[in-house]
Amino acid sequence: MKPESTLPNHTRVLIIGSGPAGYTAAIYAARANLSPTLLEGLQPGGQLTTTTDIENFPGFPDGIDANELMENMRKQAESFGTKMLQNTCTNAQLNVRPFQFTLDNGDNITADSVIIATGASAKYLGLPDEQKYMGRGVSACATCDGFFYRKKIVAVVGGGDTACEEASYLAGLASKVYLIVRKPFLRASKIMQERVLTNEKIEVLFETNTIGLYGENGVEGAKLVYRKGENDEKVYDLPIDGFFLAIGHHPNSELFKDYLETDTNGFIVTKDDTPCTDVPGVYVAGDVADPKYRQAIIAAGSGAKAAMEAEKYLAQ
Repeated sequence: MKPESTLPNHTRVLIIGSGPAGYTAAIYAARANLSPTLLEGLQPGGQLTTTTDIENFPGFPDGIDANELMENMRKQAESFGTKMLQNTCTNAQLNVRPFQFTLDNGDNITADSVIIATGASAKYLGLPDEQKYMGRGVSACATCDGFFYRKKIVAVVGGGDTACEEASYLAGLASKVYLIVRKPFLRASKIMQERVLTNEKIEVLFETNTIGLYGENGVEGAKLVYRKGENDEKVYDLPIDGFFLAIGHHPNSELFKDYLETDTNGFIVTKDDTPCTDVPGVYVAGDVADPKYRQAIIAAGSGAKAAMEAEKYLAQ
């Protein structure tokens, strides 16, 4: 059954977000005859669409294009009756029943239950070259894209635990890993520092910043500046094949902070390893509640769990 083209003013289940978590939640909710409405937001398909091939999603032995995977998920959710709206949510009121939401076009919608799957955005340095080479040598996920750099030279930006973990992971695949750290020390835990500093494949470049990237058909190198002091500065090119950002993720949770508990970094806190929040009828799925794994398959699984919880709630 194809969704109606008109905007409903009420839905039993509103899903906010269209990554693997949101689309999977929609598939499960629609098959349960809950007639969900899904807000796709500014980036249909979510963060995953910024990469290219995916080789670690089960069921695709030869890999699959990221955009194709997300489009397949979208079509599957739509085929069961999910209403797809190309809108973002600009205001949420989770302290009233039914829940109330305002969309970017000024329309309002109410819902008996909501699944928040707004994801988390990777933090970038802000260089124009990052967008230029996105998917062509620039990545914010070593676990996702590291395999494509087997026996190649890569650089990781960051000095915390995440950066050290990513560098260590990539060292198992690449021939050489540079860890670019703007400070004269690592912020990571002692055990992670030791793991990086004793790995022969990893070279730490302290007091170094990236000011650009270069390459014809993809990243071929990074332009770096080493600053020891005001009078000690050196600009040079570093030949690399891949450039990985590991300076953190920003969860897209701002709309809900007045109603839901978040951790110190803004990730929404759920109850007892479930997608449930402290507000009955409000569920969370995907990277907006996952500061650790941030994988498509895990986000999809959490979307399924959120829809199952919503079905159980609505049946009560």
